[in-house]
Amino acid sequence: MAEVHGRCDERFAAVREALGQQLDGEELGASVAVDLDGETVVDLWGGYRDEARTQPWSEHTIVNVWSTTKCVLALAALVLVERGELDLYAPVGDYWPEFCAKGKSQIEVRHLLAHTSGVSGWEQPFSIRDMYDWPSATERLAQQRPWWEPGTASGYHANNQGHLVGEIIRRIRNQTLRRFIATEIAEPLGADFQLGARESEITRIAPVVPPPPPDVDPRTLDPESVAVKTFTGPTASAKAANTPEWRAAELGALNGHSNARGVMSVLRVLSLGGEVNGVRLLSPETIELIFDQQSDGVDLVLGAPFRWGMGFCLGSPTVPYVPSGRTFFWGGWGGSLAVMDLDRRLTITYMMNKMGGGLIGSSRSEAYVRAVYDALG
Repeated sequence: MAEVHGRCDERFAAVREALGQQLDGEELGASVAVDLDGETVVDLWGGYRDEARTQPWSEHTIVNVWSTTKCVLALAALVLVERGELDLYAPVGDYWPEFCAKGKSQIEVRHLLAHTSGVSGWEQPFSIRDMYDWPSATERLAQQRPWWEPGTASGYHANNQGHLVGEIIRRIRNQTLRRFIATEIAEPLGADFQLGARESEITRIAPVVPPPPPDVDPRTLDPESVAVKTFTGPTASAKAANTPEWRAAELGALNGHSNARGVMSVLRVLSLGGEVNGVRLLSPETIELIFDQQSDGVDLVLGAPFRWGMGFCLGSPTVPYVPSGRTFFWGGWGGSLAVMDLDRRLTITYMMNKMGGGLIGSSRSEAYVRAVYDALG
C-alpha cells in the first residue's frame, strides 16, 4: 500500500487505510483532516505534487481548492453578520447601490449566498481573464438582468459568487475580500489558508490535474439555458488555475489555496459553535442562520436536487454519504470536500490535486467520509 504520512488516532485507522488505498488507485496527491470536538484526530497526506511523481506531497503542500473556497466566503459573510454590519435579509442594493440596475432591486443578500439570485454567471462575451479585473467584473454583474425570477429556484453561482458576496464585503469594510479573509479569519485562527496565493508560496503549490472530459456533448445543450450560460460565462479551465495570473487574482468562489489541515483549521469554527482555542468569530445564533433553508429542488445549473441554506448545502441525494441532521457541506470541482457536523462537533476536509469528474465530491471523497463516520459508529 502507498505510504501515508501524518498522524491519526487509532480509532480512525480506517481513514489512513482508505487514503493509502486511494493513493494506490485514482489519487495522485492528497490530504485528509478531521477535527472532533476541538481535537485534530486525523491529519494525513501522501502521494505526489506532480504527474511525473517526482515531487512528494509534503506536510506543507497546498493546492487550489476550487469551490471549497465558497465555504470560507460564506464564513466571511457570517462574520459580518455577527458584528452587526451585514443583514442577510436586506437588499443587496443597501450595500451596493449600483446592483439595483436592470430589475435587481429586490434581490437580497441571502439570495447570493443560496445561489437563488438569478445572477449565476456573466453575460457573454466574458473570459477567465475578465474575472481577474475586479472593478470591471463586478460592474458587469451590477448591469445584468437576472436569468430567472430571484428567490424562486437555485442556480449554482459557480464562478461569480465570490465577486457578488465579495463586493458587498468590500463596500462594507473598504478592504478587499482577500485582506478580510486573511486578517479576520485565517490569521486569528492560525490557519494556512489564503485567497489566491502569495508569490512567496508558489513553491508549495501542487498544480491541479484536469478531470476527464464530460460525458455530455455541449453541442446538444440549449445555449439559452441557465446551465449553459453559467458554465460558459466564463468557461472553466483547470489549466488556468496553474498560471501565475490565476494565483495572483482575487476569486472568492474559486482560488483559495490550502490543504486539508488549513481548510479544517478555518471551518471547524462552525462545527464548534463559533469558537476555537479562545478565538470566537461567531455566536451559535449566527451559525444557526446557515440552516435557514432557501431552496430545495433541482438546481437550474447543476441539474440535480440540492437543498441550500445560507452559503452551504444542507443535503443532496448526489452526496448520500453526508448524513442528514445538523450537517452542511460543500466542495470544489474535482472532488475536494468540507463537511461540518454540528451534532458531533465534527469537521472533515479533503483536498487533492488530481481532479475527478462529477458534480460534487467523488468516489475518493466518499471513501474518506464513510471511513470517518464508520469509525464514529
